[in-house]
Amino acid sequence: MEMDCTAVLADVWLMLDGECDEATRARLQEHMDHCSPCIEAYGIEEKIKGLLNRKCGGEHAPEGLRERLKVEIHRCITVTRVESTEG
Repeated sequence: MEMDCTAVLADVWLMLDGECDEATRARLQEHMDHCSPCIEAYGIEEKIKGLLNRKCGGEHAPEGLRERLKVEIHRCITVTRVESTEG
């Protein structure tokens, strides 16, 4: 089953956090192996995550904050994707 870029970018944080199962990880990796825009986005997000981990000293955000951030990131990716296809 082929995934679109919006779905991949929305789930890439789960992969970076090690919070997805092996089947999901394989599907995401398969898509990114053949999609240069997603590879670029993955690289950028991986660097941001590394920076946040270094600067925050391993502290964990409260669960409510984590959920709000996931929703907002997903919304931003979706809106950006829609805007780029309309232009």
